[in-house]
This record gives sequence, structure tokens and C-alpha cells, in this order.
Amino acid sequence: MEKAGPSNPFISLCLGINLCSSVTIVFLNKWLYVNYGFPNITLTCIHFMMTSLGLHICRHLNIFSPKSLPIMSVLPLSLTFCGFVVFTNLSLQNNTVGTYQLAKAMTTPCILIIQSCFYNQHYSTKIKLTLIPITVGVILNSYYDVKFNVTGTVYATLGVLVTSLYQVWVSTKQKEFQVNSMQLLYYQAPISSVLILCIIPYFEPVFGEGGIFQPWPSGAIITMLASATVAFSVNLSIFWIIGNTSPVTYNMVGHFKFCLTLLGGFFLFQDPLRANQVVGVCMTLSGIILYTRFKLKEQQLSKQQTKV
Repeated sequence: MEKAGPSNPFISLCLGINLCSSVTIVFLNKWLYVNYGFPNITLTCIHFMMTSLGLHICRHLNIFSPKSLPIMSVLPLSLTFCGFVVFTNLSLQNNTVGTYQLAKAMTTPCILIIQSCFYNQHYSTKIKLTLIPITVGVILNSYYDVKFNVTGTVYATLGVLVTSLYQVWVSTKQKEFQVNSMQLLYYQAPISSVLILCIIPYFEPVFGEGGIFQPWPSGAIITMLASATVAFSVNLSIFWIIGNTSPVTYNMVGHFKFCLTLLGGFFLFQDPLRANQVVGVCMTLSGIILYTRFKLKEQQLSKQQTKV
């Protein structure tokens, strides 16, 4: 049951912000890569800096209260945080928007495998079977993608693996330290900014063509600042939604975002979309929806048994 009805203007605002910002950031980043050749890792660092700044502002506005955490315990999490953003951005840079988005859908089965093999968590047969349409759909879309390339596939695969590991660690660290996502991100973001800043000179030019200190056109600067602002808004709106609605609402909005992103890639960047790819998209979406449905039923059953 929803904690608040859809008529609640605050809930509607949160859902609208999350929907718009999540879709917008994909297109802003893709626009920077395609039209300006903006350096990927540098953009990631700017996102982290903006997120750190935004969280400091939220702290002073008493939106959340920070909790003291050991830096060395947060460091591995910050490393995977850097890795998943860098690799997913590289995937976006080297793949079509549709393939990029579908590859991210593989995070769910990857997390399931990691938790089953290394964290001794067990899942029902119905949950495991939903991995079949998700996986087949992603493979089908990638195979028929006319812009399929080895580099993009490698980045997409690394992005899925590191993202899955990061999300598993976030879950375990939140339980270990008894913190929420914003309290954890408050420590992660600054550390990640410093880590990324240190490696930028080894992977991307700093001065001259393609470097951050070259004279960028005003359009690139405006798009970059907009992307950084939206990156923070994505994190903040997710926190609001989870805190004020149910998992059903958030998952349904996620499916809608997926469809909008795919259509946006087709119309904005002329990413080809063949009939076989549409079949792949439908299979992946059906698997995700079934996974969500089965998982939520199991959670509700578990809560009922706990109450009894």
C-alpha cells in the first residue's frame, strides 16, 4: 500500500523530478559526448563535486543529519562508486542509448548471482526464471544493434559488474553502519571526487584539445553544468521517493524511464531501432516487471510471517 496517495502534490513533485532528471541526464551526457567530445572521466569528477556541494547544502538545511563513519571503510565503496559511473558513462559514449539502457538491466541478475555465490542469499525458482527473458532480451538487442562494437560491449560489461558490486556493498554497508543512502553518499562523494581528480591526467588531456581547460564553447559549458546539477537531483529525488512512497511506485517509474530513454535515443540521436531489437526490449521489460512482481510478493509474505 502506498504511504501517500497520488493526489499528494509533494509526492507528485518528487516523482516528476526523478522521472525528468533520470531521463534528462542520459541525454545531456550523450549530447556532450557526441557534439562536443567532452572528456568522460572529467565529467564524472564534476558530477561528484556537484553532488558533494549539494549534500553539504542539504546538511545545512537539515534535510539529513550526517553520521560519523570510518574513512577506510568507505574507501572501497568510493572506488567502486567511481568505477561504475566511469564505465557506465563510457558505455553510453560508445553504444547507442538503447543498448546502454538495456545493458544496465543486466545489473539485477548480476547482483542476484553475486549475492547467491558470495553472500549466501537464496532466491526462489520464480525469481531465477525471470533472468531468462532479461538476459535473452539484452543479447537480442545487442546482436541486432547496427552500432554494435567490441569496445562498447567491454565497457558495458565492466559497468554492469562494478555497478552490481557497488550496489551489493551499499546494502551491506548501510546495514553495518546503520545509515541511509544520503548519509553514506555524504562521505562517498568527496572521496570519489579526489580519487577521480588524481587519475584524470593519466587518462585524459587536461590542457589543449579535448582537455577541460581548453576554451569550450558556451553551449558545452551550459550543458556540462546542467548535467552536474541534474546528477545531484537524481540522487536527491530517489531519496525522496523511497522515503515517501512504496517500492511499487519507484519500480513502475523506472520502467517508464526506460521506455522514454529508448525512444529519446531513437528521436534525438537517430539510434536505429530494428524490429528484432523491439522484441529484445519487450522481453527484457517483461522479465524486469515479473522480477519486481515476484520480489514484492515475497517481501509482503515475509512481513506477514514476521508479524505472526
